[in-house]
Amino acid sequence: MRNILVEELKQVPIEEQKVEIVERKGIGHPDTICDSIMNEISVNLSKEYLKRFGFIPHHNIDKALLSAGEVQNRFNGGVIKKPMRLIIGDRATFVVDNKVIPVKEIAIHTAKKWFKDNLRFVDPEKHVKYQVELKQVSAALSEIFKEKSKILKANDTSAVIGYAPMSMTEKMVLNTEKFLNSKEFKKEFPETGEDVKVMGFRKNDDLNLTVVMAFIDKFISSEEVYFRRKEEVIEALNDFVRSNCNFKNISIAFNTLDERGKGAAGLYLTVNGTCADGADSGQVGRGNRVNGVIPLNRPTSSEAAAGKNPVSHVGKIYNALAFKIADEIYKGVSGLREVYVWLLSQIGKPIDQPTVAAAQLILEKGGSLEKIKKEVRETIDSELENISEFCKDLAQGKIPIC
Repeated sequence: MRNILVEELKQVPIEEQKVEIVERKGIGHPDTICDSIMNEISVNLSKEYLKRFGFIPHHNIDKALLSAGEVQNRFNGGVIKKPMRLIIGDRATFVVDNKVIPVKEIAIHTAKKWFKDNLRFVDPEKHVKYQVELKQVSAALSEIFKEKSKILKANDTSAVIGYAPMSMTEKMVLNTEKFLNSKEFKKEFPETGEDVKVMGFRKNDDLNLTVVMAFIDKFISSEEVYFRRKEEVIEALNDFVRSNCNFKNISIAFNTLDERGKGAAGLYLTVNGTCADGADSGQVGRGNRVNGVIPLNRPTSSEAAAGKNPVSHVGKIYNALAFKIADEIYKGVSGLREVYVWLLSQIGKPIDQPTVAAAQLILEKGGSLEKIKKEVRETIDSELENISEFCKDLAQGKIPIC
C-alpha cells in the first residue's frame, strides 16, 4: 500500500489572486543553456549505457557553469576577444565490466551539437571552451544501480511539487518566448538572438510583460537601424500577445535599458545572440521549472532536474512526474480548479514507493472532496505503478525539463 494522501486546499486560485508574477528564460539564456546541455549529456550517456550494457548505471550531470566570454560589440559586427567556457561537472560511471565509456568525449560532443542546433551564430569550435570535471561515482551510490529490479531505489532524499493547470499568465509568458524564438520569427527578424527573457506581471485583469532580447551586432549598422528594427519587433510582439490572450489591458516593455545617443554601448547588442558571449554567466538550476516557467506565486522545489540520472534520482524523476500526475488528475477528475501534487522520497527506498504522495485540491464551488478522493488516489497510484515506463521516456529525452 502506497502512502497517498488527498486533501482539500482552502486557497484562492491563482487566477483570482490580485497579483501574479511569472518568468521565462529562453533557450539562449545562459542558465537555460546550462540546463539544456547537461540534460542532453545525461540523455546521450543513458543511451550509450543502454546500448552497451542494457542498463543505466549511476551518473549525475547536474553541475555546470557557463562562464561568460569577452567581446567588443560594434555596428556591422563585433569581435570575440575571449570565448565562453562551459564547465561540466559532478559524477558519471566511466567503467562497466572492465569496459571504458568515453564519458568526456560524449559530454563535449553533446555540448557542441547542442550549440550548433540551437544557437545560430555560436560556432561550438571557436566560441566555446570545454572543461569536463566529471568524476567517478561513489561506491555507495553505485551499488543501487547493480540491482536487477526494474524499480531502483532512490539515491537521494528529496521533496518536489507539481501543479495543474497553468494559469493564463503562465501560458502567455511561456508562449511569448516560444514565439520570439520560433523559426518564423527569426526568419523575419534574423538580427534577434536566442537570449530572451520574459517577465510577466498580472494585476487583476491587466498584464504587463517586460521582454529582454539580445540583438546581433553584425545585422545592425547604426543606432538608427537598431531602434527602427526594435519598433518593428515591438509591433510584431504586440500583435502576437493581443491576439493570443484576453486580458483587459496589456502593456509591453522591451529592452528598457537601451539609451539613445550612446552608440553601440547604449544598446543590447551581442556578437552571437546570447549575453553569455560577453556579459552574464549561467548555472544549472537557476532557470525554468520543468513546466517551462518560473512561477513565483506557486510553491516550488529547490531541486534542479536537469542532468540528474533518469532511473534513480528523484530530483529529476519526481520533479517531472509530479507535474504529470497533477495534469492527469486535473484532466481526468471533474470539479477541480487547481491541483498540487507533492512527492517525497527517502534515500534507499524504491522510487515507486515515496514516503508520501500528497494531492492538494482546490475544488469548484459546491464540490465534494469525498466524491472524488478515490479517483484521485487511483490516478496517483497508477502513475507510480508505471514509473518504470516514465523513467524510460526521461532517459530517451522525450520529456522536457526546462
